[in-house]
Amino acid sequence: MTTKYSASGSMAAGEIAAVFSHAWQTTTRHLQILEAAGLLSSARDGRMRIYRLERKRLDLVRDWLAHFSTTPDPAKETH
Repeated sequence: MTTKYSASGSMAAGEIAAVFSHAWQTTTRHLQILEAAGLLSSARDGRMRIYRLERKRLDLVRDWLAHFSTTPDPAKETH
């Protein structure tokens, strides 16, 4: 999931849903899956649900996926 998070790193579910052009139910299902995987956390704020990225978890996933990259990282090359 790619989305633009505010400087605080969190967004309301409705704000996230507005970024995508599919049904609200699809967005909420994806958010639930990402939360179950530990990549997002959420909290209720009145009638809204606010989602926050779990950056440490996302860093782990990014690092793991980097092992499968076919493009060499120039920063890691030694001369």
